[in-house]
Amino acid sequence: MADKTYREFDPWRAAPIREEKREEILETHYFDIDRVDLFSTDIGHFERYILRENDGDTICVLPITDKEEVILIEQYRVPNHSWTLELPAGHATNKDQKPEEVAELKLEEEAGYQASQYSPVVRFVNTPSFSTQHTIIYRATGLTQVQRGTLGPESPSSSARVIPLTKAYELALNGTIVDAKSIIGILNEYTRRHAA
Repeated sequence: MADKTYREFDPWRAAPIREEKREEILETHYFDIDRVDLFSTDIGHFERYILRENDGDTICVLPITDKEEVILIEQYRVPNHSWTLELPAGHATNKDQKPEEVAELKLEEEAGYQASQYSPVVRFVNTPSFSTQHTIIYRATGLTQVQRGTLGPESPSSSARVIPLTKAYELALNGTIVDAKSIIGILNEYTRRHAA
């Protein structure tokens, strides 16, 4: 019997489509949009619009206090015209910023805390159907409260809320927390601490 390697899933196998042309049609601060011409032997020529993130991954911070509490940001989100509870998060402002530096900045600006330790928890693709955007979640521990920074104009009255992890877990499960990165971070932390 020959030795073979079997994988449950291989994300790097040969692509079923070929990219023929790519044209940038919109450039913004956080992302660009490309129109891409593609070809598949099954369906022929077709095009897609792809959102391409600038300046690296989105960075999300999961601040955990010594009492097993999570710090969430209550803020108004313009695209959905609704208030959300979210973990602090954001993007690099230039290509030289390291992910942990962005995590430190966002934790201080948005939540008003500094942490003595940051550790990466998970990296995921946000919307693989039309975007290259990835998010890294960092767990922040050893928290000290500091002066909050100034947020953008869309969240002039945002506030930081300290919520027990078990309550945050319930809010993620019952649909009160709807932000995907926050749900992933909270479920990951709760499972890590409470799974048998």
